[in-house]
Amino acid sequence: MGEVYKPEEIEIKWQRIWEEKGVFRVKEDPDKPKYYVLEMFPYPSGRIHMGHVRNYTIGDVIARYKKMRGFNVLHPMGWDAFGLPAENAALKHGVHPADWTYDNIDYMRRQLRRLGFSYDWSREFATCDHEYYRHEQRFFIEMLERGLAYRKKTLVNWCPSCHTVLANEQVEDGACWRCGTEVVQREMEGWFFRITAYAEELLRDLEKLQGKWPEKVLVMQRNWIGKSEGAEIEFEVDGLPEKITVFTTRPDTLYGVTFVSLSPEHPLAERLAERAGIKEELLAFREKARRARREIEEGLAEKEGLFLEAYAIHPLTGEKVPIYAANFVLMEYGTGAVMAVPAHDQRDFEFARKYGLPIKVVINPEDAELDPETMEAAYEEPGVMVNSGPFTGLPSEEGKRAIVEHLEKIGVGRKKVSYRLRDWGVSRQRYWGCPIPVVYCERCGVVPEKLENLPVKLPLNAQIDEAGRSPLPKLESFLKTECPRCGGPARRETDTFDTFVESSWYFARFACPDAKEPLVSEKVHYWLPVDQYIGGIEHAILHLLYARFFTKVLRDLGYLHLDEPFEKLLTQGMVIKEPYKCPRHGWLYPEEVSESGTCLKEGCGERVIVGRPEKMSKSKCNVVDPDEMIKRYGADTVRLFMLFAAPPERDLEWSDQGIEGAFRFLKRLYHLVSEWSEKIREVEPYSGDGNDLPSELKALRRKTHQTIRKVTQDLEERLHFNTAIAAIMELVNHLEDTLKKASPEAPGFYEVLKETLRAIVLLLSPMTPHICEELWEKLGEKGLVAETEWPEWSEEVAREEEITVVVQVNGKVRDQLRVPAGTPEERVRELALSSSKVKRHLEGKTIRKVVFVPGRLINFVAN
Repeated sequence: MGEVYKPEEIEIKWQRIWEEKGVFRVKEDPDKPKYYVLEMFPYPSGRIHMGHVRNYTIGDVIARYKKMRGFNVLHPMGWDAFGLPAENAALKHGVHPADWTYDNIDYMRRQLRRLGFSYDWSREFATCDHEYYRHEQRFFIEMLERGLAYRKKTLVNWCPSCHTVLANEQVEDGACWRCGTEVVQREMEGWFFRITAYAEELLRDLEKLQGKWPEKVLVMQRNWIGKSEGAEIEFEVDGLPEKITVFTTRPDTLYGVTFVSLSPEHPLAERLAERAGIKEELLAFREKARRARREIEEGLAEKEGLFLEAYAIHPLTGEKVPIYAANFVLMEYGTGAVMAVPAHDQRDFEFARKYGLPIKVVINPEDAELDPETMEAAYEEPGVMVNSGPFTGLPSEEGKRAIVEHLEKIGVGRKKVSYRLRDWGVSRQRYWGCPIPVVYCERCGVVPEKLENLPVKLPLNAQIDEAGRSPLPKLESFLKTECPRCGGPARRETDTFDTFVESSWYFARFACPDAKEPLVSEKVHYWLPVDQYIGGIEHAILHLLYARFFTKVLRDLGYLHLDEPFEKLLTQGMVIKEPYKCPRHGWLYPEEVSESGTCLKEGCGERVIVGRPEKMSKSKCNVVDPDEMIKRYGADTVRLFMLFAAPPERDLEWSDQGIEGAFRFLKRLYHLVSEWSEKIREVEPYSGDGNDLPSELKALRRKTHQTIRKVTQDLEERLHFNTAIAAIMELVNHLEDTLKKASPEAPGFYEVLKETLRAIVLLLSPMTPHICEELWEKLGEKGLVAETEWPEWSEEVAREEEITVVVQVNGKVRDQLRVPAGTPEERVRELALSSSKVKRHLEGKTIRKVVFVPGRLINFVAN
């Protein structure tokens, strides 16, 4: 029996050697091309899960491969340590968030080290370290000076469970992105980043990412930014000096306006209601709309309105049209006011029908005439303008331009570009976050902290109450301070930053994590942008949009030199597994289910229901513990299975049989190399022209060079790790078959064997680095695999001696030819036409066309 494969022993050995030799520590080297690969850093939630393992394994393969290709590779790791996840978990376990966070970091770091990832751990930081967030506070103050940060009172999304404000992007289907509690609307003061100042650039620069980022992500960002081109139009209010400004993408329908809708939150709505003596009705209507916000945004709520007993003056006809507060008009979109054209907007159509308001057709289809009395739905398509004064008869697209020009000429409107994107609310009413570095002084107002006084440290002696409310507003040692401007008494801001602020610039800090200044120009200039960024599709809007915005801000503040932070983006799929459910005991862990599919809990014996594979979650018990898998099979096996089971962008279905298969393959390879290592340790790999080799060894060399080519292309061009691994497995199978047939006495036997085994180890090393280092040593090679050059292939050696060419007649296969590789078309045609099978199908027909695909097929088109 051969040598036993002991993964734990081997893996710990090589992890120690990598650490001692500082193999993955890097610094700037202008003589080498750089490559920066980064996986989205984790929340220190307690333990890594299989999704983490997949994400980080993908990044590690890329980092190791690029290092072997001669790149100076930066591959760092840190911790996204502030925010609600850590705070809520700490509350649940009755410990301080700082203790919870740092204990988790220690545990998760050990887990990541055990998996053998090639991180430069000297660059590690946690975003809750004050030496990190002091620079973030500086950025905020500089943004404040430039008007890119500001404070205002506004209607916000409030999570009653988390006791904090949420940005629009953090509300998913009307609920808190973190805890799932239904979000309510509140009016509060808070701090905002003026991301809208970069809306056009954020949209335009998506073109730079075309073909480098998944199209789905680009579409999601375009939609979120939501550029609309149209017009702003002013409606006077009858009897008042105020004007209502509306934004519309359909100025061609202006003559069809029969009423104006205001958001219940619109300041004018309250003034009009007060004038009409219906303020209480408006407030009740507003509150009802707030409660139904989720259904309204999803288009599920019934459209309701309140007549404000006031009229707007149509800017072109002078006609008076009623003003309504409408529950479907949202204050934060557009201007909070809408010109209602029931004939040509379905929402307005339904509202008009409900409240008996006029419907006026001003756009007809080219081949029909609409009757407002019999219309069953709004006509929203382009057409020909009617009932539109001097613009009647114009095509509607032309009418848009003509009407806007006329509005500008008479001073009641203008061409306008609008965006769905809203400014980023960054105030959070929670404790575990970066303090916002401003104070409130009765004499000076809002005053930023002096740069030399940074960081404003989060007091770690504060205790959160059981409900999760922040202790900062009541912590006098933090709250009371001196005004940086006048020296008088002042109070500190007690809101903290949204945790997405920390993750919006961390990738740049990895270039210079120990620097006293925020970012060191020559270091960030060398390393940025990130060449390959890897993370989940769930961050397509939140994190990625904010990181792009922050990069542009830091560029304009003079810290960065680039427009976009991430050159390429890979969004990996989830790790999924089928859940098991017992009718009596509910969700079961896999070990609680018998091989025959019955519940093992308390001797139950009930037949277990097996669900469809879905994302692993503790709530459904369909989780697989990475520590357990590493203990049973070793890190290399876990890595190999995660890479082999599916392409990286697809969901990966966990399979116990699959990980067993990966383990068997590594054991096979280990035994194979161990069996032959003593005989080939001192042998040099084959380097001849191959003429002296028997056919079996020639074929093995050809397969070896073909595999090097295939794996290189899969990693370099497509990141298809699964097909790369499959190719290596095929080569191992081919080698084992050759060893059964070829004689060790044959010329070149040991040299070709050494060449093949050496190639297998090198090709597999980015995926399973520990076993490959061990096998490299067994083969008698010097140095580390991690520091060895990637193997090259010879096209001459890889070329097939004979290939199969498919012969078709009118697209149907009629024969196959074996011909020498590179055979010209004329010879292939001659051989094909001499085939009796082909002759039979061409008999009595005339060949009209010949399609020839070199190396693959020839097709005769005949009739």
